[in-house]
Amino acid sequence: MKDKDRGSVPPPPGGEMAGAFRRARRRGCTYCSDEAQKIDYKDPQSLRYFVTERGKIVPRRISGACAKHQREIQVAVKRARNIALLPFTSN
Repeated sequence: MKDKDRGSVPPPPGGEMAGAFRRARRRGCTYCSDEAQKIDYKDPQSLRYFVTERGKIVPRRISGACAKHQREIQVAVKRARNIALLPFTSN
């Protein structure tokens, strides 16, 4: 490609796709930042955020929770399933 085809902007250093695969910044845990918010197995509406459509518990890298709160979420979801507040699988 000629320079006049690209305009006056030089190509990025390192090639065409230099910054395309940059990792997204990790956001902080929502439960650590908001002390008033608690994980409760009796609240299925808040737990549905951490369960996929197929009924699987969302992993930590997707949920954004820290390790401590991810364990609490996991226990809460399992308890809610056992007392039939959350389904084990999708319908």
